[in-house]
Amino acid sequence: MILAVCAIVMSLPVFAQGLRVDDLGNRNVIVRIDDLSKKFLLLPIQEDAPESGVYVTVDGVAEPCRNVRLAIDRVDYMVPLELAPYQGKVVALDIHVGEGHRRTDVIKDVCWDKMCLSDDYSLENVEKYRPVFHHTPQYGWMNDPNGMFYHEGVWHLYYQFNPYGSMWGNMHWGHSTSTDLLTWEHHPVAIAPDQWGTIFSGSAVVDKNNTSGFGENAVVAMYTSCSLTQKQSIAYSNDGGLTFTKYEGNPVVTAPQECRDPKVFWNEETGCWNCVLVSPLEYEAWFYSSPDLKHWTKESEFGAHGNTSAIWECPDMIKVTDPETGKTKWVLLVNINPGGPAGGSATQYFVGDFDGKTFVCDTAPEVVNWLDYGKDHYATVSWSDAPEGRAMVIAWMSNWQYATQLPTRQFRSANSLARDLTLLKNADGSYRVGVLPSKEVEALRNAKPFTTSFTAGKTGRSFSLPSALCEIDMTFSCPKGSQVTFRLSNSEGEYTDLVYDGTSYTFDRTASGIIDFNNDFAVPTVAPASADKVQHVRMILDVSSIEMFDGKGWWAMTNLVFPNTPYDKIEVISNNGNCRVKSLKLYNLTQN
Repeated sequence: MILAVCAIVMSLPVFAQGLRVDDLGNRNVIVRIDDLSKKFLLLPIQEDAPESGVYVTVDGVAEPCRNVRLAIDRVDYMVPLELAPYQGKVVALDIHVGEGHRRTDVIKDVCWDKMCLSDDYSLENVEKYRPVFHHTPQYGWMNDPNGMFYHEGVWHLYYQFNPYGSMWGNMHWGHSTSTDLLTWEHHPVAIAPDQWGTIFSGSAVVDKNNTSGFGENAVVAMYTSCSLTQKQSIAYSNDGGLTFTKYEGNPVVTAPQECRDPKVFWNEETGCWNCVLVSPLEYEAWFYSSPDLKHWTKESEFGAHGNTSAIWECPDMIKVTDPETGKTKWVLLVNINPGGPAGGSATQYFVGDFDGKTFVCDTAPEVVNWLDYGKDHYATVSWSDAPEGRAMVIAWMSNWQYATQLPTRQFRSANSLARDLTLLKNADGSYRVGVLPSKEVEALRNAKPFTTSFTAGKTGRSFSLPSALCEIDMTFSCPKGSQVTFRLSNSEGEYTDLVYDGTSYTFDRTASGIIDFNNDFAVPTVAPASADKVQHVRMILDVSSIEMFDGKGWWAMTNLVFPNTPYDKIEVISNNGNCRVKSLKLYNLTQN
């Protein structure tokens, strides 16, 4: 366990650990590292402490500032600063401590005694609510997924990452890979802050034709560099996306007003690269073109559509197919915060046509389409070069209303399951985006499901779940005016309800378990039901999340839950006793 490993080392005097601490007054402390034989310098963190600016100086040259919540009164956990890059150097930390830190000999901050050198930083999971088959960082803070691409059988997922605490800050690109979208291998930080700023969200592509001159099949990442201003930079990798070299000509896109989160894609129809950015406060998407990923021309702007009540972020542009006709349309995803259907963060989308310069939306400006109706599905972006022409996305499974307060500490935040997007026709012939869990999820089903059918009564029918990790697949029909409730519960009396009333689905987590960390968490979420007489719903349960889907993809709803003990029962209750459950399947899910 992380804290147990550190506790052994923390009991030793700081001077015996090869560290020298000089308090210079005026909120300035220097920590000199005299012993670089250890692997890590462990930094004590207190989450409600003010941020201190930590400048690592190497042979007298300072690296970009790291903002670290150094402990004052207690140690919530430790985070590692890797020392391997500094071997043979003279290393010191120039620390500008935050407001509230103390310097007297009688009462001093615990961080100076507890800071330690160590060969160990255990990554053993110590979190009750860490998911099993959803992607999470090994430690620290994670938000937006970034730079996703598929190449030679491997799914690459980068993400906004703070390696110096489980609160937002110090944005790097973390990196994980998978061959099945369910199990993930973690890699060292891929892109770190530099003179242009911290590394905000962006995308990555495989430059198969070497248009950039960085090499055949070079992986080129485009991201927002954030310091005093936001501008767009690129970096390239010649080892398959493991390590990146910053382009010496950065930044490659500048603008007189804030814009961010570039999504780059190859446009087969025009034979060039396109990029979509957002201007957050203008509620606009900006489209660019480039022959080489280095030189960009602004082509057009798209705005005054959909929800413009909040900041626009993390755009994506992807071709999506109608599986019945093979017809394709361009879909523009725009994530907004706040302003979601249940408050806080959410993803809206626009279906239309794109000629490489201008996007024309099919719907009227006032129409708002949501990709997911839950509270916990944000920063949705797609993989480039997904196989079989699939339009595949993943999202950050949290909400900015309470993301920093979730009841975990070793890490914060998970990503949703990967999802396939398709086009579905509305009754008027227009298109909407269908959302289903990717077909890879079915590999978790390791046994034949428990299957039954019945008529739901007013007193309810109850069934044991096969495990805390399961998929519930239901088809049912209800007479007009009736209502059916699907209740997941545990032995402590905690429960969540999914209620169908003939026109919509409402998910209620007000009694789901731990909810008191933020008043916005327990707000019910509502999704409009399809018009089908026979409804089909899939619910996928991991340790701390429930992802719900219409069987054809008409709606999706993602919500976090934190029960004190896992849900072990599903109860089906009909208000008039005559809702017919045609099929209830309960799949046990495991990580193969």
